Amino acid sequence: MVTKRVRGSRTGRPIMVLLDLLGRRWALRLIWDLREDPKRFRELQDSIGASPTIINTRLSELREAKLVELDAASGYRLTPMGKELLRLLLPLHAWSEKWAKTLPV
Repeated sequence: MVTKRVRGSRTGRPIMVLLDLLGRRWALRLIWDLREDPKRFRELQDSIGASPTIINTRLSELREAKLVELDAASGYRLTPMGKELLRLLLPLHAWSEKWAKTLPV
């Protein structure tokens, strides 16, 4: 069990650790950009537009969390756990699109 304290949680429960990680700047965007095909660092940088330092930091955190891996031949890609997380996030994405239409412009 994860016991590392994270922002907004004293317990370090896995859900809080995950939400802290996903709430970090550019983390979800990196996962989203890797949803279909592996990408090299430069492709991610061009796609996202963030600084190399922040992309490196997030990729390192996502790799440590076993959501992203680096394949020497093809670049960064989602691990099986990363792909499963993405599948779980897709219904939330669909719901958010519907929800956004109900909000004032």
